[in-house]
Amino acid sequence: MHPSIAAIWAISILSIVLMLVRPRGLPEYVWICAGAVLLVAARLISPGSALEAIVKGTDVYLFLFGMMLLAELARHEGVFDWVADLAMHHARHSRKRLFLLIYLTGAAVTALLSNDATAVVLTPAVLAAVRRARVEPKPYLLACAFIANAASFVLPISNPANLVIYDRHLPPLGDWVRIFAGPSIIAVLATYVGLLLLARDDLQGSYEPSREEVRLTTRGRLALAGLALSAAALLSASAVGADLGAPTCVAGLLSVAMVACKDKSVPMKVARDVAWGVLALVAGLFVLVEALSHAGLLSAADSAIAWLLHKPAAIADLGSAFGVALISNIMNNLPVALASGSALEHLHGAASVSHAVLIGVNLGPNLSVTGSLATILWLIALRREKVEITPWEFLRYGIVLMPTALLLSVLVKSWVR
Repeated sequence: MHPSIAAIWAISILSIVLMLVRPRGLPEYVWICAGAVLLVAARLISPGSALEAIVKGTDVYLFLFGMMLLAELARHEGVFDWVADLAMHHARHSRKRLFLLIYLTGAAVTALLSNDATAVVLTPAVLAAVRRARVEPKPYLLACAFIANAASFVLPISNPANLVIYDRHLPPLGDWVRIFAGPSIIAVLATYVGLLLLARDDLQGSYEPSREEVRLTTRGRLALAGLALSAAALLSASAVGADLGAPTCVAGLLSVAMVACKDKSVPMKVARDVAWGVLALVAGLFVLVEALSHAGLLSAADSAIAWLLHKPAAIADLGSAFGVALISNIMNNLPVALASGSALEHLHGAASVSHAVLIGVNLGPNLSVTGSLATILWLIALRREKVEITPWEFLRYGIVLMPTALLLSVLVKSWVR
């Protein structure tokens, strides 16, 4: 292997490992951006190629920015606390019914606001609600993490990775529903049944709900209305096959403006709490994947997918889905989505495989805590709340849930081909 190619691989892999491990507690984006800068400084990738890679992600940045605005606005105005409290009071003292309602809430939030919103914003609200109910919180918190990935391909807007894989060739909403409705429903159901069985001991019996109810303020109702209007606008944009970045960004800004009519300090408060580092993280990943593409990653992915295309359809679908699922748990699903999307763009007749790849990229992270950015952010959110769920505990659930849901989803996709 040429020394420069070896250096690209070494720097990129080390950056991703450091992102996952987070030495000294430094944010994920620091390590990825440091790796990208080092690649340019060492002339392993030209400044022009790096800039081109960053610009290529414009639609993803706009999408993420808009979604973060919507999620932070809803969190700031207590929408998620209200929803979690509503679930607690409507479960009629049943722990299993509370688990189901929280799971369904997570599915809805993931579908309409992306998996990051479920992991980062809904999880603390659920924790606060179950603490008030005085029940063991782990099953409900794990439900938030697993549904964040299981429901992340219900709609194109459910996961930024969906935009990355298809780039500017995202299927219109009608085609998306036709292709992924069955597999996503199976993924959500299979994951729920698996979680219910694995956590059955903690979900026995009843609980006493808190007598204090969380009520929405006027600003909270405006934020909720903004979410509803934004979801409608994004689904409309998706229905006509438009790029989702700009509409999401505009929807977020308009929702903040609506609430700002009641409280002019809201825009500053929301802007302060937005995780700006996520945008830098994604930009850095675009640079790393561009460098890896020059170092043979793209040709290797091309060869693997081309080899699968010559196999029977079921083998091609299962091989591509499980392949990207396993790799996602080694190096995170966002860089895998970037690399897979670039490879698929160069191949003709790979539509079916691209659908299987998308399912693998979305469901694969349900194996381990390193699989997706959403799961990593979920783990960080728990640590802030002084709750410890170890990677081994997550793996104990994931090793059962992920392969089962992925297998069933891919088989359903192949059946409705």
